[in-house]
Amino acid sequence: MEREILNEYGKIVFDKEVLATLAGIAATECFGIVGMASKKLSHGIAELLKKEALSKGVEIFDKDGKIVIQVNIIVGYGTKMSEIAHNVVSNVKYVVENFTGLQVDQVHVNIQGVRMVD
Repeated sequence: MEREILNEYGKIVFDKEVLATLAGIAATECFGIVGMASKKLSHGIAELLKKEALSKGVEIFDKDGKIVIQVNIIVGYGTKMSEIAHNVVSNVKYVVENFTGLQVDQVHVNIQGVRMVD
């Protein structure tokens, strides 16, 4: 799925990977996030992704011509998960829309694990 914007100067095409990377960076900027989790859980254990692989914790869907983003996160122990999820939704939507000019319809947050923060 690629997204494009047409204007008087030409066409801008956004690859799915670019949108996923932007969403991953935006999610990890939020307080309480330890990191991104892999989309695929093996044996029920959430794998913490390295900074270079942030897009692997994000899925981008096209639902009736609108962008839907799903982020898989790992949160720090002792944090209020509902607040973290709300902040992630707001920040991901804001960053993707601001940087690309595309409209994000929904952002889904999957909390895949809880880790102790050093």
